[in-house]
Amino acid sequence: MARAVEQLLPGYPLLYYGDIARTPYGTKSPETIIDYSLRNTEFLLRKGASLIIIACNTASSLATDRLRQEFQVPIIEVVTPAAEQAIARTQNGRIGIIGTRATVKSDIYRRIITGLRPGFQVFSQECPLLVPLVEEGWTNKRETKMIIRRYLHPLQNSQIDTLVLGCTHYPLLKDLIQARIGRHVQLIDSSVEAARHLQKMLTLQPGLVKQNGASPADHIYYVSDLTDSAQHVAAKIFGRPMELHHV
Repeated sequence: MARAVEQLLPGYPLLYYGDIARTPYGTKSPETIIDYSLRNTEFLLRKGASLIIIACNTASSLATDRLRQEFQVPIIEVVTPAAEQAIARTQNGRIGIIGTRATVKSDIYRRIITGLRPGFQVFSQECPLLVPLVEEGWTNKRETKMIIRRYLHPLQNSQIDTLVLGCTHYPLLKDLIQARIGRHVQLIDSSVEAARHLQKMLTLQPGLVKQNGASPADHIYYVSDLTDSAQHVAAKIFGRPMELHHV
């Protein structure tokens, strides 16, 4: 998500907080996810944030309403932009969703999509092993390919033509997912769609966030735990060595 914002909005300073110490969120209860999200938002606001992006599908699914009740700043989530893009791009009205267990159980994607297009069908698949595999750096292992194939098999049988990558870790597996779901299926990256939504929002309301012509070096990346795995994943996502600040 942060990488997509960097690319689309290079003139805006970015404060990022990665809650590595308490991940994965997808296996935790809704109450715990909401609590973590409140604390994370409070931290970013103390650091000077004037707009919050919930850069996690699980937290977006479960904590958005509570955050909007608690905080008087614009709050963007990653689910709605991805759902809207899936609606715009599907040709047969059969949309697949892959995500963490918590995201899928929330049923948020189906509710948004069928609320906007009642005739559409949504097929969801929990993929609880994919986040740990990404964080272990197993993005091109035979075992990872086998697990992806196993997860995607029910969606292939559902004849979807559009698949939402409903977790911001999944783009690192995009090539493997595309190869196994088939080239006829369009992939929707929730992080990219949220960044595009933010770009449109700031075009219409430029005063929401102050520009300062920042380069990537001016952005600040905080993490709740600093591990070799975190450094590796961050470097892979951004395509450069990353300075992560442990807080």
